[in-house]
Amino acid sequence: MALNPQVTNLIIILAFMQISKKIPFEDPNVLTGVRALYIVSNIIIASIYFYVQTQINKKNDMTVVKYVEPAPMGSGEEPKFVATTVKAYDQQQLKTLYKGQLMGVGMMAVMHIYFKYTNPLLIQSIIPLKGAFEGNLVKIHLLGQSATGDLARPWKAAGGFMGAMQGGEIKTDKKSIEAAERAGRGGVKDE
Repeated sequence: MALNPQVTNLIIILAFMQISKKIPFEDPNVLTGVRALYIVSNIIIASIYFYVQTQINKKNDMTVVKYVEPAPMGSGEEPKFVATTVKAYDQQQLKTLYKGQLMGVGMMAVMHIYFKYTNPLLIQSIIPLKGAFEGNLVKIHLLGQSATGDLARPWKAAGGFMGAMQGGEIKTDKKSIEAAERAGRGGVKDE
């Protein structure tokens, strides 16, 4: 039985919090080494995402993916019908991953440079790298797993608070898709 990724993240964070208490961050050589580890980690992640992008473009999968995107929570809007291709869907997901990585680097830069926090550098060298390998795009395009079951597109929204804020689950059943098509909401086509 594999552990839930969120549980393993918590275990890693708690372990590295204990380890970081023993690391002499006051030593300039140690601090430089941890900074280098953080930078190398982010270069590896960016390289993985770039490789995934080249694989998406190389495969050029134009298979149509239809689904109903839930309305944002509290917006009062109707769910939106989306018809796209596997390539366009994967590119959109990859764009989201790039944005998330840049946000993480930006937040870490503020925490480290402005607030002088050093401990998060160590944890943020490991967790995002682990997260990159757990992502659906990397599983399909880098690790070569088949896009079936949990990896079938469209992917379920992230659980927890962020998943709830997006308004619920993406619907792929025929009844929901037909109802959204008839309602005329959206009909976004990405080619």
